[in-house]
Amino acid sequence: MHDPVPRLPSLLEAVLSVGTDLELRATLQHIVDAAAELTEARYAALDMTDPGRDGLTGIRTAERPEPPAPPEPPESTESPKPPELPELPELVVPIHVDDEVFGDLRLAGKRDGPFTDEDEQLVRVLATQAGIAIGNARLYETARQRERWIEGAAAVTTALLSGESAADALMTVAERARRLAEASAGVILQPTEDGGMEIVTASTLDDPGDIVGVVIEPGSPVLEQLLGGEPVFIDDTATDPRMTTRVRHRFGPSMMLPLQAGGRLLGTLALPRRRGGRPYTAVERLLATQFASQAALALVHAEAQHSRERLAVYEDRDRIARDLHDLVVQRLFATGMMLESTQRRSAGTGDTDKDVHAMLGRAVDELQSTVQEVRTAIFALQQPPADAPTTFRGKVLREAAGAGAVLGFQPSTRFTGAVENRLAEPVAGRLLTALRRALTAASRRAGVSRVEITVDVTAPLPDGRPGVRLTVFDDGEAGNGHAEGGGSEGGGSEGGAGTTVTWQSPL
Repeated sequence: MHDPVPRLPSLLEAVLSVGTDLELRATLQHIVDAAAELTEARYAALDMTDPGRDGLTGIRTAERPEPPAPPEPPESTESPKPPELPELPELVVPIHVDDEVFGDLRLAGKRDGPFTDEDEQLVRVLATQAGIAIGNARLYETARQRERWIEGAAAVTTALLSGESAADALMTVAERARRLAEASAGVILQPTEDGGMEIVTASTLDDPGDIVGVVIEPGSPVLEQLLGGEPVFIDDTATDPRMTTRVRHRFGPSMMLPLQAGGRLLGTLALPRRRGGRPYTAVERLLATQFASQAALALVHAEAQHSRERLAVYEDRDRIARDLHDLVVQRLFATGMMLESTQRRSAGTGDTDKDVHAMLGRAVDELQSTVQEVRTAIFALQQPPADAPTTFRGKVLREAAGAGAVLGFQPSTRFTGAVENRLAEPVAGRLLTALRRALTAASRRAGVSRVEITVDVTAPLPDGRPGVRLTVFDDGEAGNGHAEGGGSEGGGSEGGAGTTVTWQSPL
């Protein structure tokens, strides 16, 4: 066996490199790269025992080299037998994390011959340090996930208690959960009168119109669990026999979580991912379940607060009615007395016409003021206690706030032109869809510390027609994401200075 001391500096460098990053995928890539460099292997891979636990697939450095071709067989009149390819020598070392096998580190294609005992010793030392680094990265990733879900739950609670309507409250829960879970859709189902469940709210990157209204009919195998307030976790929605809806073929892994508080079932929060998407980890399932419980509690409190606000409105109406009665009656009575007094003085004291005119003018002013008070009181009583509909600006700001829960900071937002008056509903809906896609792409890029959203309804299209332009800029690393465009014309650009996504549409 060779003396390993000459390769000790390389080993120390490799051991240090695997602990330089706390992000799990980056840590695994450091391990694979360090093992390949340490042993001069052309191929290195880390095959995980349970990929679903961390939501990752195998990590590799390069394509596996082909074994050397066998020599050409001598010419013969007999039928040639298929050649047998020699197996490529491998070095396989397990990596243990907390007394369990995390996976196997596989090396092949050593440049100067077969692997030696020295190579195996060096890789085992590296594997020991790798197990510690993976454990630390797992703890860090769990802490980050927990922090994001806690911040998301707090943001949902704040939003719900700010006075949103019932429909907006459900959409807030669906949107925040979709972003936090990195799901394809966030869906709220509520029980129907005939014993089924219906999708009443859906937040998706695409148009949710064909999802809202989908019903899980009574008798569905999954319905008993949902109505019983039990969470349901599905590996593949498209093939699971318990799923019977017409949109199930679109989705893969899914979580269906009860929105339940105080023994009352408000509905179900479903978070499906696209077909072929990575499965949910145990940590994600736990955090999402806790989020659903917190959101249900916030919904109940928001509903109670809304009821209190409605009661306050009715109480205020009673006060207005009392004020109207007291003020108007007193003022009318005083005005009548004034006119009566003026009449007596004009008849008995000989006041001039000028004085009489002044007194009557004061009376007329009082009557006009009284009429104005009556009109104001009546207008206040005619206002409905329900919340005003959410404006387009409000919807854009809500999207930005939802992205902020994932990004860790609030994007800046700027509007140019009369967006409320010039944007028709179909165009506004498509613009919001494009905004969701752009913000989702920005949240997946590394190094994002600034996001700027601009909506301009004064920007003409290239052909001169009036149009609207949406611009979303982020300063993240362009190599880790992609820009998306939409509308009649759209596109994105990436570069060293960040990523800009542009979407245009005629008004």
